[in-house]
Amino acid sequence: MDRRLFLAGLASIAVPSAVAAAEVVRLRDLYNKDLSFSDLATTMEGELITVSGFMAPPLKAESRFFVLTTRPMAVCPFCESEAEWPNDILAVYTKRLLKVVPFNVPLLARGKLELGAVKDEETGFVSRVRIVDATYERG
Repeated sequence: MDRRLFLAGLASIAVPSAVAAAEVVRLRDLYNKDLSFSDLATTMEGELITVSGFMAPPLKAESRFFVLTTRPMAVCPFCESEAEWPNDILAVYTKRLLKVVPFNVPLLARGKLELGAVKDEETGFVSRVRIVDATYERG
C-alpha cells in the first residue's frame, strides 16, 4: 500500500468533521404534536446540537440569523399569510454574517440550543427555539 494513501486514509478516520461526528437532530424531534417542546429539547437545552434542514430566504440582507425549515421554501415563509408558516422551524444565530445558501440545498447547523420566546431587536422576528453561536455547512 502507498504510504501517502495510507496516511491520508488514517487522517480522515482519526479527525472527523465536528458536524459529522455529532448526532443530527431533526427539527420535528424538538417539538411535540401540540408544538410544546419535546423531552429531547428540554434535556438538550444549553447543549451543542446539530440540526438538519434548509435555509429559508433570510428576512434581511447582511443578517446574522436565518430560519431552518424541514422542507425547502423558495419564498420567505414570513412574507406570506400565517397559514403558510411552517410550525417546526429553528432560528439559527450565526457567529458571522450569513452567506446565503440556495433554498433547496440541505444544511447541517450546529450551535447551542436555547428555548423560550425571544424577539430579534432588528427584525421583530420572535423565535421559540433557536441555536446560537452557530455554524452551518452543506449537508
